[in-house]
Amino acid sequence: MTSVNSPFEAYLDDLHTITILLPNERRHSFNKSFTVTDENGNQSPLSMSDCYDIENFVKCICHSSVQLKAGARQIVSDSSGLSTDLMMGAVIRTQAFDELYGYDGKLGVQYREKEITLKVWVPTAVEVRLILSDPLGEKSEIPMQKWERGVWETVISSEHRGKFYKYRALINGKWREAADPYVEAVSKNGEWGVLINPSDVHVEKIPVPLLQQVTDAIIYELHVRDFSIHPNSGLLAKGKYRAFTEKGTFTKKGFTSGMDYIKSLGVTHLELLPVYDFEGVAEGETDGGYNWGYNPVHFNAPEGSYSSDPDNPAARIRELKECIQAIHASGLKMIMDGVYNHVYNMNLSAFEKLVPGYFFRMDEYGYPSNGTGVGNDFASERRMARKFILDSVQFWMEQYDVDGIRFDLMGILDLDTMRKVRALAVSIKEDAILLGEGWDLSTPLGAERKTTINNAKKIPGVAFFNDRFRDMVKGSTFLHGDRGFSMGDEGKKEEALTALRGIVQYSKDSPKVLEDPSQSVNYVESHDNHTYWDKLKMAVPNASDEKLRRYQRLASSMVILSQGIPFLHAGQEFYRTKQGCENSYNQSDEINQLDWDLRETFDHDVEELKKLISLRKSHGAFRLIDKEKTERHFHALPSPPSAIFYVLKDVAEYGSWTEIAVVHNAWEHPVELDLPGEGNWQLAYAPKEETGLSYAGIGKLMINKIGTYVLFKT
Repeated sequence: MTSVNSPFEAYLDDLHTITILLPNERRHSFNKSFTVTDENGNQSPLSMSDCYDIENFVKCICHSSVQLKAGARQIVSDSSGLSTDLMMGAVIRTQAFDELYGYDGKLGVQYREKEITLKVWVPTAVEVRLILSDPLGEKSEIPMQKWERGVWETVISSEHRGKFYKYRALINGKWREAADPYVEAVSKNGEWGVLINPSDVHVEKIPVPLLQQVTDAIIYELHVRDFSIHPNSGLLAKGKYRAFTEKGTFTKKGFTSGMDYIKSLGVTHLELLPVYDFEGVAEGETDGGYNWGYNPVHFNAPEGSYSSDPDNPAARIRELKECIQAIHASGLKMIMDGVYNHVYNMNLSAFEKLVPGYFFRMDEYGYPSNGTGVGNDFASERRMARKFILDSVQFWMEQYDVDGIRFDLMGILDLDTMRKVRALAVSIKEDAILLGEGWDLSTPLGAERKTTINNAKKIPGVAFFNDRFRDMVKGSTFLHGDRGFSMGDEGKKEEALTALRGIVQYSKDSPKVLEDPSQSVNYVESHDNHTYWDKLKMAVPNASDEKLRRYQRLASSMVILSQGIPFLHAGQEFYRTKQGCENSYNQSDEINQLDWDLRETFDHDVEELKKLISLRKSHGAFRLIDKEKTERHFHALPSPPSAIFYVLKDVAEYGSWTEIAVVHNAWEHPVELDLPGEGNWQLAYAPKEETGLSYAGIGKLMINKIGTYVLFKT
């Protein structure tokens, strides 16, 4: 093993290249004539192509005519008699390494009646041991056997079920302890993996009707703890998975709450913020803290702070599965938040401990890249990193029955990986929804390879959050005083109209980077940044609360009736506030909780949202699936600056109406619009404040309220 007293350092940088670092203070002790000896005692000479001073070392680049190995004891010697162990260097980030050591088989733990098989990919190790711990803390170590392609395996008796486990690996001369990257069950606070057979935590699956097309989806985003923690939620299992299983719940004033309430809205998909094991909350503590969950530790094990019994490793698994099936029992599908772009702490992660430097991107200086802003970027383009993402997606869809995945910072991930994810997901569930944040972030991956919104046309079947829709309808996320069209900024009218088609075009003169509504997730509010209400309070500070509520209802109606996939943040329908907090990821319940008192106060506004959702679902013209159909049916009409006016024309094939006219009006003054064509128009929807509406028989529509109007012909 290499020790701190090794006379020099040697790193394998590709399968034929060794970088040698000679300490300056001992440079004259070396003859600079090197050989490498393999684990069988075979010695080969090294040729030198370069040697130069760098900081406190002399750096020599040497080459072997013999292909060298990872995870094998190899000695580099100088003719002076000095020697050191060859350590793993940049070789792990080469294509040749992936080709030689990439593994396509199953990893993790597999259970049979009488035995348990454990496999872990550690091509960099010269020795790996399985550590087992029983309930009394008695530990034992079992040597693992190395197979081809860097896979280590051991088979143990099924009598070890329920025990805690982790791995101990000898890498670059040091023993490292790490969890199984594929671990599916963990102890309290994720300190150990736990050997639990999936059959012991089985929960019956409840079928949900097939989604006919992705634009039929209406997504409602929610945090597990926020859902039930408020005193007036009417839910007993506050902050827990089990709250989703409670039926017949009400607020103190008798209004529906919990899953009964969400079902009543008419949404189709419930998207939960991260439910895998994350850092930031002390499990089982009365005041263990709050976190959204974007601090991934164990990607395939449930978070324990949402469990009724975090000390029981099986409880969190059963309870999350029961939570998902309760969502299914309500007729909704469940979308999981997948944060495959980074880990909470790279150096402490199982990935980095077991295969140092492989699973994360490095910049040109050899430091971890930081496009995610949290200190590391997952290298999805590498074969085993890609395999992990695919295996994890398959695990959650098959074992937990999730119906789709929202990819956090999806722009970090490469297109090839996401194409494979898409193919895998629809092979499991043909109506699976994949959506994500397609922001272009600074990570060492070519722009043409990133899953960004600019590359949307390269990856059909994957949807992107339409930030152009958000900024034109709501106003800039980053300029707090900036108003969107729904807050009365007439200057954003044309670009808001473009966004309503399910199009992303960042300026009038720039190309349309996304044109298919099936790829456009339309929203004005999510867990990130200010809620719409808090943004209103900053951007329109002198308006009355009643007027602000009209603006918010207008914005929500624009989301719901837009071409694409509507996305609502939980509580948006009753003016959710986070007391002005822009980034509440680790703030208190008082900031983050879903305030069920507001649900009582604004029940009439909730009913308005239900009407709009029902309207969207009643006619397919609001849910056109592709660019060809929107170009054929969606036509803008002349209107004053304060109003967006368009018609969905010749749409009888999608429902009982032949034409639909939609008006989004952002000002409170009389507006006269010319209704197209001949024949009588009928009213389907108008703002609840509108009392003097005039339209029949005269070919004109007279309106004077902020809000949305929908008319139709049969």
